Amino acid sequence: IDATRVGVVGHSRGGKTALWAATMDHRFALAASNCSGCTGAALARRRQGETIQKINVVFPHWFCLNYRKYNDKEDTLPVDQHMLIALIAPQVACVASASEDGWADPLGEFLSIRDAAPVWSLYRKDSPFPSLPPKPDAPVQSGCLSYHLRTGKHNLTAYDWMQYINIAKKVYGMKKQ
Repeated sequence: IDATRVGVVGHSRGGKTALWAATMDHRFALAASNCSGCTGAALARRRQGETIQKINVVFPHWFCLNYRKYNDKEDTLPVDQHMLIALIAPQVACVASASEDGWADPLGEFLSIRDAAPVWSLYRKDSPFPSLPPKPDAPVQSGCLSYHLRTGKHNLTAYDWMQYINIAKKVYGMKKQ
């Protein structure tokens, strides 16, 4: 397998998994987290949309029992999600949100990838990000990082796939086959 052509993409719960997989295995050239929300790309300390307590109650089988001690205590977390995204460096990291998906906290997802961006400079892959999130359907692609806010609901659409393909082509020079 040509590792420069392998990526991991996930939506919602799968987006959480895609981020984790990319931090654990840097053979993935690209990691894309689509509408992953709490314990995915969104900053937990914002307490917007799905919170740690809500996710632990609704999906208790997704996390270890120890995670429950952070229910309604997000400020006591030793880390937050921007640090998880930073562990993907120097590979390509993509985060996507949907404008009607408040549960996933689109602003928290943007802030997380923006706050992770300085780590890429340690690898001389500077990826300065704007301080404010883009408008819907106006993707931001900077170096090895991308973020887009798609118009619509919690879903993985053809538009999302095109954003991931576009950054892969841009960073890795992939051509149509």
